Amino acid sequence: MKLKDYMMGLGTGIVIGVIASKATNKMDFNRSAELVLNEIKNSFKQEGPIDGSWIYMTPEKFQKAAISMDVYKGGISRVKNGELEQFEFAADAKTGSVVDLVKV
Repeated sequence: MKLKDYMMGLGTGIVIGVIASKATNKMDFNRSAELVLNEIKNSFKQEGPIDGSWIYMTPEKFQKAAISMDVYKGGISRVKNGELEQFEFAADAKTGSVVDLVKV
């Protein structure tokens, strides 16, 4: 193998490595907001029908005690025992797990 061939292979490998690294850093590893909302709605539907729901499509920073993460914020409303109940939630943007739920 000639030195020229070796250097071309090495250079090509480095360029591909840099491009792959930059592409990985730009990737969004968050779950879709719609999928997160559907999972939360399904959990609420186990207790009965829901009347409405909403979610912000862009993750926001959230901090509770020493824990900081990106979350989707949203809400659910339902009628239970003839009374309107409204809830606001914050769900982890990466896992979809509800990290905060408040009855309004």
